[in-house]
Amino acid sequence: MIDADPEAHVLGPGLLPTPFTADEIRRATGGGKTIRIRIETPDGTSSLRVNRFRETDADGATLDRWTSGPTGIVDGRIESSRVTWSELQAHAAFPSDRTVLSSETLDLPIGTVECLRYEVRDQPNAQPATFWFSVAHPGMPVRYETPVDGGVERSIVIAIEWG
Repeated sequence: MIDADPEAHVLGPGLLPTPFTADEIRRATGGGKTIRIRIETPDGTSSLRVNRFRETDADGATLDRWTSGPTGIVDGRIESSRVTWSELQAHAAFPSDRTVLSSETLDLPIGTVECLRYEVRDQPNAQPATFWFSVAHPGMPVRYETPVDGGVERSIVIAIEWG
């Protein structure tokens, strides 16, 4: 499902190509999708976050996000906002002078996936944030690691459901 127009992946000067175009994200998400993500913190605790797309159309969708306990029950408020497919694409527009792009295969709860790996540094000697995008799952990264106080926070997609 990769877009044949490589220019559609480049959002501006000095940016690497994004892994997916807005149209690829729309086609993969437009019927509604729920993504379950496990968040692991440096202190060893973990939580579940859920992203659910609804009211999808040609321009975007309503994105519901919430934290869930181990039983799947909503923990706290459900936050809802309107997002566009272009905004979602722009989240993966990384600066070419501070990003290393490579390929990597990951074994995740959703299966073995071929990924584009973006390692992004805010400063030359800073610990990088790393994002893995599954080429078979247009949209958000299936794994990402971000530096936080005390270590690295890891987020891993554990389930993708189409609705």
